This record gives sequence, C-alpha cells and structure tokens, in this order.
Amino acid sequence: MSHGAVPRAGIIDAHHHLWRRERHPQPWIDPVSMAAIDADFVHADLAAEAEPAGVTGTVVVQSIHSEAETTDLLSVASRSELIKGVVGWVDFAAPDTADRVGRLRATRGGGKLVGIRHLVQDEPDPAFLERSAIRRAVAAIGDAGLVFDLVCRHQQLPAVIGLVESLPQVSFVLDHLGKPPLAGQELRGWAGHLRTLARLPNVSAKLSGLVTEANWSSWTPADLKPAVAHALDTFGPARLMFGSDWPVCLLATTYLDWIEVLRDLLAGCDEHQRQQIWRETALRVYQLAES
Repeated sequence: MSHGAVPRAGIIDAHHHLWRRERHPQPWIDPVSMAAIDADFVHADLAAEAEPAGVTGTVVVQSIHSEAETTDLLSVASRSELIKGVVGWVDFAAPDTADRVGRLRATRGGGKLVGIRHLVQDEPDPAFLERSAIRRAVAAIGDAGLVFDLVCRHQQLPAVIGLVESLPQVSFVLDHLGKPPLAGQELRGWAGHLRTLARLPNVSAKLSGLVTEANWSSWTPADLKPAVAHALDTFGPARLMFGSDWPVCLLATTYLDWIEVLRDLLAGCDEHQRQQIWRETALRVYQLAES
C-alpha cells in the first residue's frame, strides 16, 4: 500500500454517530456555535460520506445516555451492510447490567452490539470511575464479551488508568486519544498519562476526534502531529484504529479531509502498520464480521 492508498479491503471507521433529533434529542448541541451539526444525520448521509472515501465498514457509537437510542441504532445496523458494529449504552445506576445487555442483544440487530460507552466526560464527580457499582457494571460488560469505550477529558485520564488497571479482563477503547488539549495548550500532562495508560495491554485507542480538540477554524495538520506521533510511540499501530467522529468532525473539517490529513500524518508507517490502523485493529478489538 503506497502512501495515501487505502487498504485493499477498505477502511473501517471505528467511530461515528447517527441521530434523529425528534426521536432522540441531542441537548449537547449548541445551535449557535455548533450550527454545522444542528441537524439530523441518518444512514443515507453516512453512506454518502463514507463509501466514496473507501470505507467498507463502520462502528456507530451512542451519543446520549439512552437505551432507546441504542435499540434504534441496533435496528438501523440490522438493515445495513456498512455498519458492522454498535457501541451502545446501558443504565449504569441499575444493578442488572448483564440483564440489560442481554435485552439489547435480544432486540433486532442485537448481534451487532460490540461495546458499551458512558459519557464519562460529562460526569462532575472526579471519583466516578472509582465507584464500586461502576466497576461492577464495567466488569459485567466485559464478562458479556463486550468492549467498554472510554470518552473522557484529558484531566480524567488518571481515573481511567485506575479503572483499566483494576479490570485486566475487560477490553477497553480510549476514544479520541483521551482528548489532548490541542488548542495551544501544554500537552505534557496528557502525554504522560497516555504513556502510562498504554502500558496496560487491555486498552486500545482511536485516532478520532482530534480536529475538534484543536481550534475549529484555524487548525493545521501540524497542530495534530504531536498527538498522533505520541500515540504511535506509546500504543503502536496494533492498538490504534481510525475513527471519523462524523458528524461531529464537521465542526472543523469534512469526512474525507480528515482521512486525507491522517494519511499524511501516518506517512512514516509502513504498509502493514497502516493496514492495522485503518482496518485490522478495529476488526480484532470489536470482533467485527468482515463480510
């Protein structure tokens, strides 16, 4: 695979969203500052962006704390050849996590449930991930054979490290590289925490969501290069996967432009390493069907 080429079998986009606001409101979208995504984004919109970019499979990720949203995403996935997996949500406050996962798996498309995510970034309690009930819930998710996706702010990475370390039997995926402060802030603290986290073998990470951690209107590929280089150095290609974070990425770039930028940032990788990042890591970690 030459520089700029996609894997012969196609790219796996391990992180995107879909929503219909009438059915599932997205209260986190500010209609002024986030006007570019203050709209509905459905499967046809995804296909129009992803397929021309060489994407042959995706993982759709929850965007709100709603089991009903997860049920709907599974239903959409059941009718889609493009969507290979769903990372959904279950109520962590409830004591019956395993039963709730089981009910999701019994719904239409439930066989495509590959992971669970909670919006840790929105939790005001810095000790949220240290709660025994939360750790029991995450352990139950791992026991069910699902991945636990972690979306957090870089200040929360120490708590993430503690969680991942305490549950070595669970497979974790860090979304957006833990949101490094790319809008002109110091990266040293984030970089140190990422290195510590990467020493734990049961966690992988997504090269996703970086453009929206930089300055939306003025970022350049050079602004993202230190974070991507550090991720390659710490996690290595075998534990990194591509994610578009579409449609959120539209706040700062387009679907295709993010792919092109990441291709350039991965220019130092050899063909096999690029194959891992663009495709193989996501297939392995989420246990996705290739056909």
